[in-house]
Amino acid sequence: MVKILTALMTLAIGVTTLMPSTGGHSPLLGLDKLAHLVAFAALVIPITMAQPRSWALIWLVALSYGGLIEIVQPHFGRGAEWADFVADGLGAAMGIALALILRRRLPAFRQ
Repeated sequence: MVKILTALMTLAIGVTTLMPSTGGHSPLLGLDKLAHLVAFAALVIPITMAQPRSWALIWLVALSYGGLIEIVQPHFGRGAEWADFVADGLGAAMGIALALILRRRLPAFRQ
């Protein structure tokens, strides 16, 4: 189930970040970075809950995925942004931290 959920999140992030931009500047520009943060946190939480000792590898893979997205975005009518990449990395780190905290506090995940 964890693999399926992670694969679906990966697909959803890929599709939404590679869809052509509507263009123009939005007054809600900061929400884009928040969306990156939340999406990458959600991406890593299930797999980190299942494999907590692999947190560093999980973060590295998520960060690499975010970087790959930024590299290919210009080929899909989007602009690459360092700020998006940073938000991806921060979101993944926050998601991993949350998952590790939840594992320690939830009886079902205690070892």
